[in-house]
Amino acid sequence: MILLTNTLNAWGTSGFESALKGEIEQLDTGLLPLQQGLSTSSHVTDSPRKVIILRVSDDEGFMRVRAGIFYSGIIAGCSCADDPTPVDELNEYCEVRIEINKQTAEARVTLVE
Repeated sequence: MILLTNTLNAWGTSGFESALKGEIEQLDTGLLPLQQGLSTSSHVTDSPRKVIILRVSDDEGFMRVRAGIFYSGIIAGCSCADDPTPVDELNEYCEVRIEINKQTAEARVTLVE
């Protein structure tokens, strides 16, 4: 479960976007659909991510956010001694939809296809 408590507390203030970006950037990579968003590599790395907020909307119970995430991936080889695959990080980008419950701060993140 993803809880974005700082984001919920900052809702309606000038610090909202900064709080949201900070919390998303600190989430464990396994909580985000980054692996499904890979386009040039085969495995997500733990390198720092950069988040940009594209759109925010509000309804009675939820904040709805569309965000872009810049992150890194690698092409995983076979781990053999003579494997010629380089272990260089490749830049990746995907867009996600985040729905944040305004009562509980629980968030659901889905990949935008």
